[in-house]
Amino acid sequence: MAADQLSMIFAALADPTRRAILARLASGDATVSELAEPFEISLPAISRHLKVLEAAGLISRSRSAQWRSSRLEAGPLREATQWMDTYRGFWDSSFDRLDAHLKRIQSQETEDESNG
Repeated sequence: MAADQLSMIFAALADPTRRAILARLASGDATVSELAEPFEISLPAISRHLKVLEAAGLISRSRSAQWRSSRLEAGPLREATQWMDTYRGFWDSSFDRLDAHLKRIQSQETEDESNG
């Protein structure tokens, strides 16, 4: 995946309204009006969010008569997850070291209480 596309995906995911829209689309296609229901923002604002999601490849939009529906596109999410997975080893080893450190501190505290 091109770095620019990855940047667009993460920029789109940075906004909580867009994440909520994606969560809603995970249960099925929806129109702009349906997507706007839970929010206290205008339909044009929802449309702008949809344009950002579409530019990032996270949704596709189709038109049927007067209705325009949006659909979740999971491919870019999978690609972003694969990119993040490259750092999973670092996170896991960091958490393992933190866990070992906390256990050492707890055992020292327990030992100090027993001796004190």
